[in-house]
Amino acid sequence: MTQLDALTSTRPPSSEHRDVLTQRRADRFERVEPRGRRQHTARERAELFCDPGSFVEIAPLRTAGSTGGAGVVTGWGTVAGRPVVVASHDAAVASGAIGAVFAETVQRAQELAIDRGHPIVYINDSGGARIHDGIHALHGCGGIFALNVKASRRVPQISLILGPCAGAAAYSPALTDWTIMVKEQGQMFLTGPEIVRAATGEDATADEIGGSGMHTRTSGVAHLEVEDEDEAFDRARRLLSFLPSHVGGRPAAVQAVPAPAEAVERLPHVVPEKSSIVFDMHDVLDGVLDADTDGTGRLELSPEHAPSVITMLARLDGRAVGVVANQPLRRGGVLDAKASVKISRFVDFCARYDLPVVTFVDVPGFLPGTVEEGRGVITQGATMLRAYVEATSPVLTVIVRKAYGGAYIAMGARSLGADLTWAWSGSEIAVMGPGGAVALLHRRALRDAEDPDALREELAAEYREKVARPYLAAEAGILDDVIHPEETRDRLVQAVRMLAPEPA
Repeated sequence: MTQLDALTSTRPPSSEHRDVLTQRRADRFERVEPRGRRQHTARERAELFCDPGSFVEIAPLRTAGSTGGAGVVTGWGTVAGRPVVVASHDAAVASGAIGAVFAETVQRAQELAIDRGHPIVYINDSGGARIHDGIHALHGCGGIFALNVKASRRVPQISLILGPCAGAAAYSPALTDWTIMVKEQGQMFLTGPEIVRAATGEDATADEIGGSGMHTRTSGVAHLEVEDEDEAFDRARRLLSFLPSHVGGRPAAVQAVPAPAEAVERLPHVVPEKSSIVFDMHDVLDGVLDADTDGTGRLELSPEHAPSVITMLARLDGRAVGVVANQPLRRGGVLDAKASVKISRFVDFCARYDLPVVTFVDVPGFLPGTVEEGRGVITQGATMLRAYVEATSPVLTVIVRKAYGGAYIAMGARSLGADLTWAWSGSEIAVMGPGGAVALLHRRALRDAEDPDALREELAAEYREKVARPYLAAEAGILDDVIHPEETRDRLVQAVRMLAPEPA
């Protein structure tokens, strides 16, 4: 064989080279048994989240000095056929701590997602910044956070908390759109139990400081609590199914499934006439939204945090929509500081991805008292007003029963820019409820009456008919129409078809 023949030979690599590559891959992907309640390794998690056989790792042979691997598995795959970028912390390498190489690896994946317009899913299981890397670890963490912020203007980001997420590692999930935590397995906190005990003397467990129950009920930092890793992957896939891959894109088309006829027929009977009697707003949604036949047609977010309001991704006429609703079954559907933040964040998100915002109103007002004022309910309520005013996606509002005072405005009123607004025929809209209005306007007459209770009832009925009925607002052009409950779905479907672009 001539020298030229040798240079241009197409013979396969020697068996020695193949053996080296095979061994290096085996070393890299060798299974390390998960510790504690962890169910899968970092690579297995990425593969299980993506469509079978679709996950491709970026730089699988990258090492980080004496610790071996970078401490994170990054790559891309597909979910329901659409590309998704994944970063999965590897707790088998330095407990998943974020070092310089770890950060570089994650940032490369983030940049790929931002440039190409693909959602990012972060599978978190990290003890925080890698101490041995010092300032380089902190610099790397900051770079990840900066790209979290940049990505938020471009693509959906979902964080899955499948183990500890401590210190600096906890900031990245807080900068993403939605966070899902595994019960009794995931924790998220800035300072762990030992440091808390040393600094404050408080004796608390990791779950008490940053467990899934605390974050999905009290703090609102996380939005869904699930039983295990497989359920976390399922919820993340369902969440992505409602969203476009990037800002300016469109969600995948889904066949419309009309609301069940019996649910529509029941609508006129769902809402009690007396405004103080509670009902479940989900019964209204069942008669308006597409049927959720297989459990994938709706996804309520933060169901246990600020439960007096509902925030939900759902489908209407086969199109993805964001649903905001008061929930009379929980605290009468009242608005407070936490509910205001929950709604404003959700409306902002829906507007960013051109999802129509459909609001169902039955609100007695903002919760009064020193506790709420101390929580900054004025400022938080104002963020809710701002979210509706700045929303660029279609905003549709239905007043189901009552809408009083500033809470009427905050729940997507026409004055904030709602595209179309309707009220059910039995609803009430007023500066305050009949009871409070009568007590304020007729204080002297009630004090001097022989039967104040009877007079109060008479005056309240008069107030409802002359001041609070929705026909006054419709006649003034503030409402587009007063409708029967069973007409709601058709009105909303027609409006979404007119205002929203066709799905992909």
